[in-house]
Amino acid sequence: MFIMKRQDVVYWEDFEKELFKKPGFKEAAEETRLEYEIARALIKARLEKGLTQAEIAKRMHTKQSVISRVENARTMPSLAFLKRLAGVLDASLQVQFKF
Repeated sequence: MFIMKRQDVVYWEDFEKELFKKPGFKEAAEETRLEYEIARALIKARLEKGLTQAEIAKRMHTKQSVISRVENARTMPSLAFLKRLAGVLDASLQVQFKF
């Protein structure tokens, strides 16, 4: 028999605060910040266009798993990939340096 226990609700903000208290987490988060920002931008654009990962992959002539890896911040896409993605999304690609 499978019994589920009721869990308390954990809010992201509280969870995030606890994560940043862990040794090395802040440094690790900073190292992957760019991948995370790219992932968020892709997910947002894809959802706004009403497209699935599979639809984007088909239009880019790649596999759905490639799109998934980018959306999960597990890879750093090349500039060529991002240009193709912008074309598929009918969007402009902007790269900038912030100081």
